[in-house]
Parts: sequence; C-alpha cells; structure tokens
Amino acid sequence: MPGRPPRHHRYRRSLPLAAAVLAASLLAGSAQADDPAPADATLTADLDALLSDSRLANAQTGVEVLDAATGQVLYARQPQALLTPASTMKTVTSTAALDLLGADYRFTTEVRTTGSRYGSKVVGDLVLRGGDPTLLVQDLDDLAAQVAASGITTVTGRVLADGTRYDSTPLGPGWAWDDEPYSYSPQISGLTVANDPEYLMDTVQVTVTPGAAAGQAAKVTLNPAEAPMAFAGSVATGAAGSGSSVEVDRGRGSNELALSGSIAAGAAPVTSWVTVEDPSTYAGRVFAGALARHGVRVAHGGAQAATGQEGSQPLVSHRSQTLAELVVPMLKISNNGMAEHLTKEIGKVKGGRGDWATGIAQVQAFLKANGLGTPAGRQVDGSGLSRYDLITPAKMADLLRLVQDRPWFGAWYDALPVAGNPQRMVGGTLAARMTGTKAANNVHAKSGSMGGVDNLVGYATAPDGRRLVFAVLINDFAGTSPRPVLDAIAVRLATGPATTPAAGTPQQKARSLNAPAADDGYTGTRWEDCEAVAHC
Repeated sequence: MPGRPPRHHRYRRSLPLAAAVLAASLLAGSAQADDPAPADATLTADLDALLSDSRLANAQTGVEVLDAATGQVLYARQPQALLTPASTMKTVTSTAALDLLGADYRFTTEVRTTGSRYGSKVVGDLVLRGGDPTLLVQDLDDLAAQVAASGITTVTGRVLADGTRYDSTPLGPGWAWDDEPYSYSPQISGLTVANDPEYLMDTVQVTVTPGAAAGQAAKVTLNPAEAPMAFAGSVATGAAGSGSSVEVDRGRGSNELALSGSIAAGAAPVTSWVTVEDPSTYAGRVFAGALARHGVRVAHGGAQAATGQEGSQPLVSHRSQTLAELVVPMLKISNNGMAEHLTKEIGKVKGGRGDWATGIAQVQAFLKANGLGTPAGRQVDGSGLSRYDLITPAKMADLLRLVQDRPWFGAWYDALPVAGNPQRMVGGTLAARMTGTKAANNVHAKSGSMGGVDNLVGYATAPDGRRLVFAVLINDFAGTSPRPVLDAIAVRLATGPATTPAAGTPQQKARSLNAPAADDGYTGTRWEDCEAVAHC
C-alpha cells in the first residue's frame, strides 16, 4: 500500500486527549517535590551527568537504585512519578503468577467426548478444551495421535473448540486498533495455538516465495495450512536484485489478508507472522486437520465454537511445562500473549473468573499484601501493551527487592534477559545491548518500550559483589531514542565509579560518563516485541 511505513516501523497510536490529560495530571501529582537526599554522592554525580543528556530534554524520567540486601536508596529521581511501564509490567505479572499459582503450576488441554462410544465410533462430538498459552501445532498433532491410538476411527458429530475458560473479550483495554494484525497483539482466548517454539500464540506464518521469473505471481503459503485465511490481491515477482516490498495486512475483524508489493526473482522467501481472528476456532481447525492425518474421520468437518455447557467425558490430555519454565520465553522475548494468559488464569484460579478485571484485582492484592499497595498506580493488562498502565519506579524497585526471598526467585532471575548475551533464550531482548561492557552477562533486566517510552528495570552486580536493584522509566520523549542513556546507567552500576590510578601506574584514558550515540537507527517508535522478535 503506497505511502505506508514498513510494518516494523509503524507508530503506536497515542491516547485520546482526555486520557492524555488525565495521565499527565496523575504524573504531576505523584512526583515528589524534592528527590531524596543521595546516599552515594559519587553515584549521584555520575547518574546526574548521564541524565543531563539532551535526549531527555522535556521527557519525564523516574529512577530509583537500591542496595538489594539492605533496601537503602542509593539514587532517586522522581521515584514516585507515575509512568507508563510498557513491557516492564511483565515483571509484576510474572512475579504475581509465580507467587499466586506456584512455580510448578501447569496448564492442561483436554480432548473430551460428548454422547457415547461404541467400539471405534464416537456417537457425538469431540471437544477440544483449552487453557495452555504454549499449546503448539505439534501438541495438537500429538493429541490427535492419542485419539487414534485409543482406537477411535469415526466421530459422528463435530470438533468443538472450547475457549470458555476465559471470558470472550479478546483484546485488552487501551490496546491500539491498528496493532491488531501483528504478532505482539494476539487475541486472548482460553483455547489458542502457536506455530513456533517461541509461543507466538494466535498467529499464522505467511510465506511469500518469488516465482521462477520476473512478472510471475509469487507463491503464498500458510503454516499451519488449516489457518482460516483468505487472500485479496497478490505479490509480483520483480527483476533479480530489485529488493522486496512485500506487504501482508489482515483486515480488522476478518481473516482476509491483503497482499501487495513485489519480491525479487531468486530472493529468499519473506515470512510474516499475522494474528488470526477467533483463536479458539483456529485451534480447533488445526486439531481437526491433525485428526484427519491420523485416520480419524469426523462427519462434520472443520471446527465450531463450543458453548462451554456441553456435557462431556475426558478422553486424552496434554500438560504444559511448569510455570517456572514458561516465564522464560515470556520474559526473554517479551511475549505479550503469555502475560495476558497468566493474568486471566490468575483471575480464574484465585477469583473464579478468567477475565482481566478479576486477574488484575488478584495481582493488586498480591502487591498490597506485600506492602506495595501505594501509590495505587493503574494496571489494566498483564503485558504493558496498554498506555493506560501506570506505575512508579519506586514500586518497581521495591518489588524486585521483595521477591528475592521467594523460593522461585532463582528461576525468575534467570528468566530475565541477560545483557550482551547472544544466546536467544539467555540474552533475549538485551542480547545486542551493553555488549563489551562490564554489564554484559551481569545485568539481568526487563526492557519495555513503545513510541515515546523506553524503560529498563532489573539487577546489576557491582564490582564489590553487591547486588543492586534499579528501575529507570523514561516517558514522553520525542525524536532520538534515549536508549543509550538507559544502557549507560546499567553499565555504570555494573562497572562502579572511575578510579584514580596509583602513583607510577600507567595512565589510561578516562572513562566517559556520556551515553554513546545510538548507532542502530532506533528512534523509540517501534514496539519492543516487533524489534526484538522480528515476527511482525
């Protein structure tokens, strides 16, 4: 579509004016008149120098650094300011989930039968009942194989897709409508399926392969093939070396994909991850296809939505990994869908309702019970995708200090992205940040960013072995991203103060306390998941 920015550079929409005014008033009312007196004069001078960076001009910045063992505040700047957390909200959701559900908690997906069974025939329906945010296409194939292994060859009824464990609201409050087609904004349902090992739920891979020669239509394929997508338009094959301008856009409220652009002859295929309308029925269709491959004939093909009221008996089931294992991809690659599933699951298990309001009420009760109830802030989802979310740096830092005594802390700490580590499921969203510094393989932290927002909260180990907790939230910047400032703060915490060489020691170049210029073209307008996962 001419004139539109590439998908991964598409801007997040801002709040309506009234909501923006409300957020600004909350922010202004929450900031302390004076920042606390510094406990570490050298650290204060160094961080003040970093925060004087021109990229922060007119931005709202809140910072708190604590000694993780004693809780002593080592540095603070507007620690009580209410700021947009973006994906750092996942630290709240994940810690609450581990505490309320338990590190060993697992999700179960069941295949159930209605009616009666006579030998190899089920006179009735098969019901696929969900709950697992990490259910893969392969898991559905395994379930179909179990059905076949039980001796069933014929089902006289239908495949019913039951996503009623959670409510029927698929998108969170304040989520941008123009984010809906993209993998970081999946619809949330009690039954969903992912088609890759990083659990990008409710998505289909759309792969465009050039034709044999320029002028031919490119080939477009879906994975999984059962995805209920229709195509409008086409992608042309361009001359060799002409580059790629492939666009795949899902229309709002439909599963029609608008195809446009071109791909050069001989070029590598281009793959996009696109969300699917009605994730429960989508999962049911994938399961129905797997049944057919395993020789189980269902009289009424495809899949239909279950009501959740069907009387049924269990047949076979699949259990997820433990929650301690599931938070690894959720935090490492900032998986929004998993965070939202955990929020609704908390509501279902602890409050009896699988919806955002009940889940968030339980999360807030967890915070209050641990002395973190004030200031109230505002939470409306589990991932931080909404701009309605507000939290203070002080609350973030206090939470990170608090959870250190939990039995699951070691697993959770390891699940945080590790700065400068290139391994996908170690470094995560920080794999390419702070490389070659003392922060590399030292800082464990969660990033969070969207247009005008860039945050980093986590832990750094100082040269003297002390663990430091830090929360740095930067909101309302425009233009060049302040991300290098965030990283420079974390590096300073891991490196310690500059030292004066002893007499006779060769002089080294003084370490600069200026944050480096960004060299990756990042301007702070891309959603973090798109940038890091490259699945949009």
